[in-house]
This record gives sequence, C-alpha cells and structure tokens, in this order.
Amino acid sequence: MILLKDCLLIRNLGLQAYEPVWHSMQSFTENRNSATADEIWLLEHEAVFTLGRNGKNKHILSASDIPVIKIDRGGQVTYHGPGQLTAYLLIDLKRRGLGVRELVSLIEQSIIQTLAEYQLEAYAKKNAPGVYINEGKIAALGLRIKKGCSFHGLSLNIKMDLSPFSQINPCGYENLKVIQVSDFIKDVKNSQLQQQLVLHLSNNLSCNTAYTKVIWQNN
Repeated sequence: MILLKDCLLIRNLGLQAYEPVWHSMQSFTENRNSATADEIWLLEHEAVFTLGRNGKNKHILSASDIPVIKIDRGGQVTYHGPGQLTAYLLIDLKRRGLGVRELVSLIEQSIIQTLAEYQLEAYAKKNAPGVYINEGKIAALGLRIKKGCSFHGLSLNIKMDLSPFSQINPCGYENLKVIQVSDFIKDVKNSQLQQQLVLHLSNNLSCNTAYTKVIWQNN
C-alpha cells in the first residue's frame, strides 16, 4: 500500500502573482504533519523583486514600477518574471534524512543534470549558492526551514526579459552576469524543462527514501 507521505505531489500552477503563493507556502508548512505528502510547485511569477529576510536595500540600485517584496527566505535580492521557471520545494527534511546543506546541493545537482541534457556544462559554487555557466548565473536558490520542513526553492532563467536584473545586485553580488537557457538553446520550451527538472529532483530526493510515487496535478 502506498502511503500519502511516500508520494511527491507536483503542482503546475502557471503564471501567478508572488504574494498569494508565498502565503500559501507559509500556510502549507505551518499546517502540515508527519502524514503530509511533500510537494513541488512549478510556476512562473508576474514581475517582482524579492528581498530575503537579511537582505540589504543597498542592493536595489534603482526604483521602477516592479514591486519589491520583503520575504522570509534566506539570501539577498532577486528578480522573478515570466519566462523563468520557479520551483518551490515543500519537503519534510527529517523524513527524508536530509540536512539543509544536502538539500541545497541536491537542488543544484538537479539543475546541473537538467542542463546537461542540453549539453550545457553548468556548475555550483561552494560559497555562492546557485548554478552557473561560464561565470554567468543561470539559476538562483533561496530556502526557509520551519518545523524541519523547507519552502521557497529555485528559479531557473529560461527565456525571459533579463533587463530588470540590471536594477539590482543579483543575490547581493555587484556586476554579476545573469544568463538564461535561451542564450544557448534558441527553441527551448519551458514545459519540457519543467518535466526534466522534476525528474531529476524526484530521483535525487528518492535516494533518501525507500519509495516515492510522483503525482502530477495541473491547477
């Protein structure tokens, strides 16, 4: 018999405003229990800058009509917008035998494996979480852990307007070059990358459990 806690529920949420999804993650984490299935939420966000709980306003270089939202994840400021794949990981770390650093490495490795399917040689940096190609940052990470469970997650730039990144120091780094998959693969499809990323995430997460059944749900 497959128990709910042994499932990984994938929710495909489409294009969403930031704040309602953020508050839904908080509520989900606050109310979950030992029998609650882990979930991954896949989506794109309407244009928004998010500033981590210890983020510094000095990394926002200029004002614009894009809202800035102070949130509860770690890290500094980043940008979300259409054409960027965001994946939120609502994972019970204790149940899966994971530490925070292990989860970060698992996420980075999953992104690297996904990009390798396009013959892109990506890598992680020890002291600067995220994924890079030729010193350009293609994916960002930011997590919050509460009650031994994670929320927030990753953003992978696919085919988007990168110009808002010029209004900030991305992730708190001056002159950090931000890149995207379409710089290398012109006909890249968000839906295909979603499926490939989920496959690698679920496989890597399942290494820490006896069994995980993946369930897709389009909302």
